Amino acid sequence: MKFTATLLALFGSVPAAGAFAPSSVNQKSTALNDAVYAKGLPGITEPFGYFDPLNLAEKADSNTFNRYREAEVTHGRVSMLAVVGFLVGENVAGSSFLFDGQVTGPAVTHLEQIPPLYWIILAVGIGGAEIRRAETGWVDPVNVPVGQAGLLRADYFPGDIGFDPLGLRPDDPEALKLMQTKELNNGRLAMLGAAGFMAQELVNGKGILESFADFQPTYISTV
Repeated sequence: MKFTATLLALFGSVPAAGAFAPSSVNQKSTALNDAVYAKGLPGITEPFGYFDPLNLAEKADSNTFNRYREAEVTHGRVSMLAVVGFLVGENVAGSSFLFDGQVTGPAVTHLEQIPPLYWIILAVGIGGAEIRRAETGWVDPVNVPVGQAGLLRADYFPGDIGFDPLGLRPDDPEALKLMQTKELNNGRLAMLGAAGFMAQELVNGKGILESFADFQPTYISTV
């Protein structure tokens, strides 16, 4: 599972190269507009508000910032799947209906135990999803100006690849922004959670569910 999460994260990464206007006056004007654009995107949540301690947004134009957001959304989605995979995979590990019960132990060791055919299915699935995402969000490389590698389409909003089989996307702009913020926050939490799961299992060699079962809270008396 650790390798799966890492592999998906690598496929989900995007380039972050961008170009600024050549004129110093235009640079100042563009930077101001880009800062306003960044602060109007989904994902700003109290009590942190506009959280950018490394000033990444101030150093990027709107197109570059969109690539940052595309990477964040994609990694968040992968991490949410990874967290579910940890919990479900370990809960059914050793079951007779899944790989004849041959996959056991912590989730970080599951991928190396599966049959080779699964690797092919995994590679094809990831490749198909990434090709679909690239065709939806990115300008064809043959039409990209020199110095603007990885250029996103002007009408593409980060993360909006048109996948909504359950029709959950709201029509109201404010409701949509709220849903996008919730997805971003859950993805951010999942990135931390998946990293914690992998670190914990590598440290003690136990599955997350087993670690939870062994956890004994310590209470400190205030009397």
